[in-house]
Parts: sequence; C-alpha cells; structure tokens
Amino acid sequence: MMDADIIVVGAGIIGSACASRLAQDGYRVLLVDDCQASATAAGMGHLVCMDDHPAELALCSYSLQLWHQLLPRLPASCTARTCGTLWLAEQEDEMTMALTKQQRLQKQGVISQLLSRRQLHSLEPLLTPSLAGGLRVSSDSMVYAPAVARWLADTPGITLHYVRVTAIESGRVWLSAGQSLSAPAILLANGLQANALLGQPLLQAKKGQLAITDRYPPAIRHQLVELGYGASAHLRQGASVAFNLQARPGGQLLIGSSRQYNCSDTCIDGGLLAQMLQRAQQFVPQLEQMTIIRCWSGLRAASADGLPLLGEHPTHAGVWLALGHEGLGVTTAPATAMILSALIQGHTPPLSAEAFAPRRLWSHQEVRHA
Repeated sequence: MMDADIIVVGAGIIGSACASRLAQDGYRVLLVDDCQASATAAGMGHLVCMDDHPAELALCSYSLQLWHQLLPRLPASCTARTCGTLWLAEQEDEMTMALTKQQRLQKQGVISQLLSRRQLHSLEPLLTPSLAGGLRVSSDSMVYAPAVARWLADTPGITLHYVRVTAIESGRVWLSAGQSLSAPAILLANGLQANALLGQPLLQAKKGQLAITDRYPPAIRHQLVELGYGASAHLRQGASVAFNLQARPGGQLLIGSSRQYNCSDTCIDGGLLAQMLQRAQQFVPQLEQMTIIRCWSGLRAASADGLPLLGEHPTHAGVWLALGHEGLGVTTAPATAMILSALIQGHTPPLSAEAFAPRRLWSHQEVRHA
C-alpha cells in the first residue's frame, strides 16, 4: 500500500504551495523537509511583477492575481500588506525603461503610473531628490514568506515529515534514517538540493545578501527598487548589486540586494555587502545614519535559462519538478502550484506552461534514448 498519493520534497514556499493545492484537489500529500535554511527563509517576500521575459511576466501576473485572493485569508503572523513598488530612475534616460516596463505590464492588465521627480519625492521624501522619476505599481505587496509556508503546510490532507531525503527512485523516496516512503508521484520543490537527488546539475546557485536596520519611526511606505535591478538579476556570471529596500512592519528597513553567480557558500562577503549598502545610500542617503543590526545570505536556485522548471522530468517517469524560481519563488508560488496540480492530474493548466517545461533543457537525443 502506498504511503500517499504524492510526496512533495521541500516545504519552502513553493513546496508548501504545491502541497496545499494538491491537498485541496483531493490528494493525500506527504510533505518532507530537512529543516535546513532555504531561499524562502532568506528572501524579502516581495510580491512583484517582473517583466524581463514574456513567460516570466505572464507567470508573475497570474500568480499575483491568486495572491490578491489569498492575502485577506492569511493570519497576522504573515504580515501581509499591499505596499506598492516604486521603480526608480536614477538618470533621465532610465525613464525610457520605466515607460517600456509600463507598456509591458499594461498588456498583462497591471496598472502603473509614471512619476516625475517631484511626484516621486512627494511619495517618498527620504529618496534623494536627484532621481529622475520612476514608475509606481500600486498593487504589489509583501508577506513574511516563512509564515505563509507554514500556514500552507497546515492544509488538511497534508502530513508533514521533518526528515532529510537522501535518494529517490520510481515511486519511492529514501530517508536519512534508512526508511522509505512510497507514492505514485514525487514532486521535487527543494531547490538546489534537487541536483543531488537527480544526479544532474540542473540548477546553479546565485548567492544573495541582505541587511536589516534597527527600528525607526516609519518613514518609507513603498518597496523601492532601482530600474536596473532586472539587468543585475539576470547576469550569468560574476557579482552584482542593485538597490532594493523594503519597510518592514515595526520600523525596520530590509536592504538588498546582491548576486553572486555560481557561488554556493553562505558566508558574508564583506566587500560585496559594503558595495550593496553604498548603493542603497545613493538612493536613500539617510541610511548612512541608521544602524544595521543583522546581515545574512541565502542561495537562489537558477536554471540555465533563468526560467523555472515546471512539469514532469523528461527521463524520470512520475517525478515532477517545481524548481529554479531563483528570486521569484514567493511571487510565483500560487501560480506554480496551480500549474503543477493541473499537469499532475492530466488537465490543461490555467496558464501555458510550455516555456517552463523541463524537457527544454535536454536535447531531443538525450530524451529519446533515455
């Protein structure tokens, strides 16, 4: 007798969202996690519509619609609120980027507003007055993702096991204590750890660092992001920083962000952290007077082409993938869950998943002869 209808490996925001959707769809779900630090625990929890790739934009847009249905139901521990995002143009020529972003978002039904220098400073007086302007997306939100993941994992129909998975095979996962669990389907949503279970380097690590200030009287209302963030986020080598700031409930400011491609250690890089904070001070000069009380790092799991892997593994029947979301796991978790649940049931997903099909990273010859 099978232990469950499906085993989901990884209880971060992606795995918990998938497990919750599958349980709501009538599946008996075993959710297995090793309690190690995850990208969910290390990130900002910014629910944001990114437009760097058409498929990415469609996934974000659909997922944000689902988030807006979910936000009113979340408990207070999830600190959910609609804060809006201000995309900041440092120079006049970047206002062209703002206009392009606005046009792309509009095609997905996302409303935004171009802002002049004066309008921007009126909305957020702590920003340096030298900025050229920006773009306001009022519908973007924020959550405390670890609390959301825990809430989703409590969905009736889910049994949660805190144990490490050491190997997988057709219909079975092996655990660190030597036991095994069986199910007709296995869904991997455990980020970089999936590489070892599959014996394939499907994902590369993109290390990121964040810093948080002491508590101060609330003075910033929006999530603040520089318009060059997308270019920094999609670099395929080296290190980069880009300004990203979130006002947390209680008066702390969460400051980002950095990226180090193919870097898998979690030690703080002091030099890169200094660059990140200096970049932030260029946008919000008052940060120089604030006290940083903690810094940490995390590892984003990125696919070779920057898009997530959503669907059945092309050479492992019954093994499904929800991997490679990099920095958009929180934003795209609800849409990922809807897509995977539909695919597993043999239904047409609510959003085309062709661009995310795992088989795109295999040559036709590899799949044919597997």
